[in-house]
Amino acid sequence: MTHWRIDDIDWDRFDGTQVDPAVVPLIKAAALVERNGTDYAIYLKRVFADDPVFQAAADDWAVEEVRHGDTLGRWASLADPSWDYMAAFDRFRAGYQVNLTADASVRGSRTGELIARCIVETGTSSYYTALGERTTEPALRQVCKKIAADEFRHFKLFYNHMRLYLERERIGGLRRVRIAAGRITESEDDELAFAYHCANDAPGVSYDRARCFAAYGAGTMAQYRFRDVERGMGMVFKAVGLKPRGLLSDWAAKGAWKLLRWRQARLAARIGLPPAHRTRAAF
Repeated sequence: MTHWRIDDIDWDRFDGTQVDPAVVPLIKAAALVERNGTDYAIYLKRVFADDPVFQAAADDWAVEEVRHGDTLGRWASLADPSWDYMAAFDRFRAGYQVNLTADASVRGSRTGELIARCIVETGTSSYYTALGERTTEPALRQVCKKIAADEFRHFKLFYNHMRLYLERERIGGLRRVRIAAGRITESEDDELAFAYHCANDAPGVSYDRARCFAAYGAGTMAQYRFRDVERGMGMVFKAVGLKPRGLLSDWAAKGAWKLLRWRQARLAARIGLPPAHRTRAAF
């Protein structure tokens, strides 16, 4: 279902004087990852090969993900007219491939696959909410607001399907927590780092995974405030069957916030950002 179109964005309100140069590389990388949604839909449709209802939902989801990528790509091209969005995406797709031949979930079950998708949507909805609240550039604020709303709907989509499969597969709570934790740690895999490389390094520059992940991670983590982490932790708890609001969730959010601040500072220091940027996530 189409909720909005790229032309719905008020592109004439774009204000280059309000663009944060530190954010532009992050948007470029995000555009490539979002646009790759079509491949993820192929993978999901193979995993759920006998579920036409979910397959149709996966197709709709992929259309929206591609739209996110194209919208972010358009904004980044306004912020940096020299950037070739499609050339960067072609480089990314050539070097990073989703497993399109899988016939079962890498999570061990369909419930596990849907939990993992909930975790991804938690991260993206929280990130675009945080970024939209921080930026003063009018077009980017609008873009982030629309994408964040889509990603929250996507969380609900995968969550509702997960509940249906949980009734059949009866996966225990501890296993669900492990799947969620595993998917969270996978945020440090090659996908984001390689997207940052393809989006921001000139052709011919060798891929340095550690440098690219540090640059992407430090930049994205700097966008968050505690309320973003708190909201995201509530969504994670809901996905694994725990109470999303309560003492345990509060403790987890505070611990995640401290970890995020520590991790952001270490990544920023690794790539030589000045102290003001290293501590940015703490304010």
